[in-house]
Amino acid sequence: MFWKFDLHTTSHIDTLLEKEDVTLTEVMDEDDVLQECKAQNHKLVDFLLRPQCMEDLVTFITEEPSTDVEEKVKYKYPNISCELLTSDVSQINDRLGEDEKLLMKLYGFLQNDPPLNPLLASFFSKVLSILIGRKPEQIVDFLRKREDFVDLMIKHIGTSAIMDLLLRMLTCIEPQQLRQDVLNWLNEEKVIQRLVDMVEPSQDEDRHSNASQSLCEIIRLSRDQMFQVQGCSDPDPLLATLEKQETVEQLLSNIFDKEKNESAIVSVIQILLTLFETRRPAFEGHMECPPGMSYSSFSVNHSILEAVRPRLKDFHQLLLEPPKKNVMKTTWGVLDPPVGNTRLNVVRLVASLLQSNTHSINIELINLNTLGVILDMYFKYIWNNFLHIQVEICTAMILAMPPAPVDIQPDTEHEHAKGSILIKHLFQKCQFIQRIIDAWSSNEKDQAAGGRRRGYMGHLTRIANSIVHNCEKGPNGPQIQQLISELPAEDREKWEAFISGQLADTNKRNTVDLVNTHHIHSSSDDEVDFKDSGFHQDSSLQQVRPKHTHVHALKADPYIPFDRISDISFSLNTNESANIALFEARCKEKIQQFEDAGSDEEDIWDEKDITFAPESQRRPSSGSTDSEESTDSEEEDVKRDPFETSNSATDDTMEVDTGCPNNPTAAWNTSAAANSNSETGWADFSNFTPVSSKDPLRCNSPVAMETSIETMDPLGVNAPMQPEVGVALNSEEETACCEQRSITETVMNGSMKETVSLTVDAKTETAVFKRYVEHTFYLYIVIGSPFTGLNNSPGRQPKHWF
Repeated sequence: MFWKFDLHTTSHIDTLLEKEDVTLTEVMDEDDVLQECKAQNHKLVDFLLRPQCMEDLVTFITEEPSTDVEEKVKYKYPNISCELLTSDVSQINDRLGEDEKLLMKLYGFLQNDPPLNPLLASFFSKVLSILIGRKPEQIVDFLRKREDFVDLMIKHIGTSAIMDLLLRMLTCIEPQQLRQDVLNWLNEEKVIQRLVDMVEPSQDEDRHSNASQSLCEIIRLSRDQMFQVQGCSDPDPLLATLEKQETVEQLLSNIFDKEKNESAIVSVIQILLTLFETRRPAFEGHMECPPGMSYSSFSVNHSILEAVRPRLKDFHQLLLEPPKKNVMKTTWGVLDPPVGNTRLNVVRLVASLLQSNTHSINIELINLNTLGVILDMYFKYIWNNFLHIQVEICTAMILAMPPAPVDIQPDTEHEHAKGSILIKHLFQKCQFIQRIIDAWSSNEKDQAAGGRRRGYMGHLTRIANSIVHNCEKGPNGPQIQQLISELPAEDREKWEAFISGQLADTNKRNTVDLVNTHHIHSSSDDEVDFKDSGFHQDSSLQQVRPKHTHVHALKADPYIPFDRISDISFSLNTNESANIALFEARCKEKIQQFEDAGSDEEDIWDEKDITFAPESQRRPSSGSTDSEESTDSEEEDVKRDPFETSNSATDDTMEVDTGCPNNPTAAWNTSAAANSNSETGWADFSNFTPVSSKDPLRCNSPVAMETSIETMDPLGVNAPMQPEVGVALNSEEETACCEQRSITETVMNGSMKETVSLTVDAKTETAVFKRYVEHTFYLYIVIGSPFTGLNNSPGRQPKHWF
């Protein structure tokens, strides 16, 4: 890596800036100009802060590049200028936010005629957005002084970057009071009404889409702000304007009182769907209102429903006569007409209206028979799953929701409806049960004839299951049971046969076992057989034995809910006396394997004498006890025996030189060395006695005694003479030394301790080699539990290590 040797390259910008006539484009041509700017290179920042440079940077992002420039480098300088201005350098932000001349030049980009250059618009939006975030007071004050700012923003709303800038003003201004002032200012400028006017057939699709998306984001952001800042007493003026009945009526008037335009219709429906969004689940339980929030702010505004109800007949007519679409050819056939985006969004709107569970809305849908038309579309367009899921949501909500409360009249008492009028309409007028049975039978006939399974069958299965479930356990169960009992006898019998036969078989095929009750056996060599170990089947406890660890399955259904896991109790049955006996028996059983394995081989514990080969056939020793060198030469040692002699004789004795050193070396002065070491903490070799010329050479490796054709003198009798330093010995000690000398070496290798002893007797001319090996055995006993880290799977067999 180049930084390891401090070979980092230096920037050429400092050298370039030392030139007196350096230009901005020359600096921007440098590859590392952005990195140096973000690193706040003082010379570069001072250069960019020059009035002419700042003006040129703003010019690059607000004016169209010259047409003579090559296309691939046409937007090079505008892009780099935008990155430099948005590098979040405080000096640049201060200069740009406080210089009104630069702000006016930047603001002039909005005064261009539409459509704006989308790339330059993104540069402009990015620069102004970071100024709004870093200098909110100055920028808001500057924009409020521009009387045409809101007009220009609405004028260019078809450009996505301008829409993003408008939303940035609602999200990036952090001081709450300043944000409230901005909302009041935009509301006074009637920004909501102007965006609503953009969603009409006379405008293009880009304006429809961006205006609709802007209104939807304003709704979501305002509602989120209400929940996050609960202490704020001031309402959001933009949201209040959007939820007004006259605003919603104006939206609906734009699409129904003029020519039909699919883009405008879809955009308005998207706004309505966002207004209908609540934090209350659709039909799966109920959610309490957050603390401090009233239910009115937590549900759909009643004024919105009142504005939509008179227009339900127009939406119903869109289902029957959508905007004209061309014939669509698909891989399986021709769609004439296709479902289309308009009708799909109308069905989504109906699903949202059903979720509000408003009596007046439900009555209007029943009178129009909108549900019947939606069911007709479901069975007609058999491959449109976008439509199928919306129909399933509609039917599920109707079956699961309680009856809608009847509107309170001035002089009458409020009475709860005895039953859901939507369910009654669905079973009687729409013939819901009969259509499900007929569609199922028709699909089976097509499949029997070799046709494909229809695309709505999966959703139809779920709809049928929803009927069965709500009939048995739903809040409308008695009403559903009564309506089914009122069916003609033939239809009732078909339904009962369907749910007990075809539907039950389908549910059985669709059921997937998520838990495998079979034991997953380990592939370990020392796996223990658990087949013969059984316990009473009624036990739901975990029993542990010293030899095996047993885990009992619960007697109840193996698919135990997760919330019942905490109710399961486990106990450990231990018998100390029996445990000790079984433990010792198991230990003996395991240790016996080592004794039996080597019964036919040579006993490694016996002492024996090893003879050496003639001196002329010995090979030089490796002379090292380094563990790494021993490891590296392990393969070579396997091929040849270090004690193997060239002679075929296996006699334990051999002839050796009988020479005895006349002046053997004295022993180390261990006491002096120990004292020195203890006092200073360092080893002291001042009293080390050099090897005598007659002292036998000691092999560094206890096992490396290989023979070689070179002549060696392991006993040191032929060693060259060295100055004799040491303690003099008397004649008897010298004679004993000459007669016998012993060398001992101990090597530790993991759990094995090896001691090698070499004794040379000059009198008998023999050498005795002794080798002791001690092994240390570790006994590991692991008792596993299905809820421990060692064995956390209930189906996994526990293992023991010895």
